[in-house]
Amino acid sequence: MKKFVVRFTEEAEADLLRLFDYLPERDIGAAERAELAIAKAVELLQIFPFSCRKAGGGARDPFLREFIIPFGNSGYVALFEIEADNYVTILAVRHQREDDYH
Repeated sequence: MKKFVVRFTEEAEADLLRLFDYLPERDIGAAERAELAIAKAVELLQIFPFSCRKAGGGARDPFLREFIIPFGNSGYVALFEIEADNYVTILAVRHQREDDYH
């Protein structure tokens, strides 16, 4: 089985920094657990990106998908695109309680 290479856009990296900056001020243990949850999600995307739900109904682009990352009472959502040559590009990450991607 060939693995996908997971990469982040600059916007997605900025999203992660924004999300991780919020937690340590409140709970350093939660920040560490959140980082681990997202790292495990990336590992799963390397193997099973097509198992995630299609974003925006899927009619426009079946390769644009969302991955729900459970964490505590809610979690995170990663918007990503499956690309040729076995690449998965994470476009944005948000907390599930946020209105939309930034």
